[in-house]
Amino acid sequence: MAPIDVHVHPPTKEYLVDAGGKYLEAAFKYFRLPFEVKSIEQMIEEFEEAGVEKMVLLAWDAETATGLPKVSNEYIAKIVDKYPEKFIGFASVDPHKGKIAVKELERAVEDLKLSGLKFQQAAQQFIPNNKKYYPLYEKAVELKIPVLFHVGMTGWGAGLPGGGGVKLKYVRPIYIDDVAADFPELKIICAHPAWPWLDEMLAIAMHKSNVYIDLSGWAPKYFPETLIRYVNSLLSDKCLFGTDYPFIKPARWISEFKKLGLKPEVEKKILEENAKKLLKI
Repeated sequence: MAPIDVHVHPPTKEYLVDAGGKYLEAAFKYFRLPFEVKSIEQMIEEFEEAGVEKMVLLAWDAETATGLPKVSNEYIAKIVDKYPEKFIGFASVDPHKGKIAVKELERAVEDLKLSGLKFQQAAQQFIPNNKKYYPLYEKAVELKIPVLFHVGMTGWGAGLPGGGGVKLKYVRPIYIDDVAADFPELKIICAHPAWPWLDEMLAIAMHKSNVYIDLSGWAPKYFPETLIRYVNSLLSDKCLFGTDYPFIKPARWISEFKKLGLKPEVEKKILEENAKKLLKI
């Protein structure tokens, strides 16, 4: 088995310090981890030790909402170019930048050869079903790439006074139901099990064939029984392995996942097969 992690962030200064600031310092406290900057090479070593074959590495652009610099698409593309056997790159664009964002997405895919698009609505402060953002989804359909949305509780700003101004209304999954209905050709990955809207997320994934769930951001030993039941049965073809690294380590995630008592064929789907089909590997 060759696991594919569909949700990782660079553990480097560019993401953790420059683009993250106080928000990611809070996230490390939320995950009860020491704040630690690492190199891409150290990251690769951790994943190799855990037996993970490939990782989806995510760019980050929340400039308008946060005033912080982005983790650029060029930065991610250079890492993918250096380690093509290890990484698949997903672009990020600031949805508030309108036509500029659409052009940047096109450039990121066609010129930089990135393979998907990542949003974090709580950080970027937008609700996905607002039709002013629909040109981005139209472009993603045209480019034949998947789009990844954050859903549910976020470590971004968690525990700060007022959550650092971050509002959880942006990450409720029901808004993505509209996008999935209006863009049936668009492959959508909903990142994380969407607590406290887990049942809502499961219903959307059941109802919309173009919606998938990545299981990142939660240590599997904390998975609710309802989630385990659906992963092991009705949604076994729709769920994906993800860690949310560096916030959860791959060795821990896989070890705990293998203790859930899932059917062997389901384990293989989650860890490898579903991602290969979705990402056309």
